[in-house]
Amino acid sequence: MELRILRYESLPSTNTEALSQARKGAPEGLCVVADEQTEGRGRHGRTWVSAPGAGLYFSAVLRPKLEPRDLPLLTLASAVAVNDVLKELYDISTDIKWPNDLLVEGRKIAGILAETTETEDGTAVVVGIGINLRSSHLPEELASASASVESETGAQGDRDELLERLVRYFFFHCERTATASGRDRVLKEWSARSSYGRGKHVRVDAAGKRIEGITDGIDGHGALIIRTADGTETVQAGDVTALR
Repeated sequence: MELRILRYESLPSTNTEALSQARKGAPEGLCVVADEQTEGRGRHGRTWVSAPGAGLYFSAVLRPKLEPRDLPLLTLASAVAVNDVLKELYDISTDIKWPNDLLVEGRKIAGILAETTETEDGTAVVVGIGINLRSSHLPEELASASASVESETGAQGDRDELLERLVRYFFFHCERTATASGRDRVLKEWSARSSYGRGKHVRVDAAGKRIEGITDGIDGHGALIIRTADGTETVQAGDVTALR
């Protein structure tokens, strides 16, 4: 795999640009980075506030040899990478909220958005990662629920150093999903870094259905297992809220 990084001062969305590049034939290893996003987004069309220089806004093209049901593992692998980079560079300990948020004492410091597109060379997956370097730019209603490298360490950190480390960890963990043993390892490492994987009282809103229960691990494809009063539910995708 050849690594190539495209840098922009401003983009509507790094994911949108990476998806466009993938449709034009970009190989695995292409990364898109922007100083700001004017239309940054998260899951379900939510807005990701992306002011100039306030975060690392990063998207990468993958062309994985995975069955469609296994593609969610790439989000879990990405979360492990972000968790480990923040710990190694800044000594920030995060909790991974299934499936795609990283929290510091309940406040969001990073998010992940994986999207697929069909190309002449087969299915491509674009994984977008946003990491808050500072949160002082956020509107009041978001600032209280957000964390940043600056809020946790007193300094924003070196964005180029963060990018270099993230790229290395990201591709390492995502490449592991190509083998059965690697997928098992990713699942174990994700579970070790998340309080949401097992024993958490949660409510999940998924496909118009609301489920409440206790998390009971993740299956081999990255789906969340929940024990409810009526039995067991396996959730492929949804919004999770921790309950007391």
